[in-house]
Amino acid sequence: MINRPLISITNVIWSFDSNSESLVILLLKRSQDPYKGKWGLPMTYLREDESADKASLRLVREKIGVDLPTFNTEQLMTFTNVNRVVGERALSLTYMIYLPNMPELVAGYGADDARWFKVSSGVDNYSLSNGDIKFETLSESISEEDFYMNSKKTMVADHELILRSAFTRIRNRLDYKPTILLVLGSVFTLRLARIIYSIFLRIPVDEIDNSNFRKTHGHMFSDMGYSHKSQSGRPAKIYQLK
Repeated sequence: MINRPLISITNVIWSFDSNSESLVILLLKRSQDPYKGKWGLPMTYLREDESADKASLRLVREKIGVDLPTFNTEQLMTFTNVNRVVGERALSLTYMIYLPNMPELVAGYGADDARWFKVSSGVDNYSLSNGDIKFETLSESISEEDFYMNSKKTMVADHELILRSAFTRIRNRLDYKPTILLVLGSVFTLRLARIIYSIFLRIPVDEIDNSNFRKTHGHMFSDMGYSHKSQSGRPAKIYQLK
């Protein structure tokens, strides 16, 4: 008899807090074993009658009540290590979701808490924080094998590794496919785009000159004119991803 592994969908859900101008990620606190009390990314099991793409969008709808078009989601990686889940043979198909509006959260089934965690950069990793709660993505110096065999897990399953993979994917594509800017909405200013770039590049935003940024990355943006409001009282130029 063949034992079939469990297949789960795990979403890395990105959004942008316009009040604090911060990039954020959604984490849930588990209410059930085997990870009761631990924080992790939103998960669901793949149903027999749905594709993985549809399951990732269903997960967003069930957890935060948002219906998204397919262009706001993309598959990240498949994680199949036999040691990734305690006591189970479980595979995870992971997706990245870009939310243009940061909704209020209510913890649903399987979760005791749901929060947006602010993203900031470290020396060789990234941190997620909400008040006194803080997590870090897996350091780039730790191999995948060492993580599964030796590392102490602070989050659900291998979510520290999944997060590292998500950050790496986005950072490596900033110069040709910056889909992370979808969290800013249909249009955005270069100032906000630079804030997001600075996080992934691990440099102060002031080191990204606005004029140079427009020269080096403007080919990926369409000029959409001017916004109707600005902090300085003058309309700001707005752009859209091509």
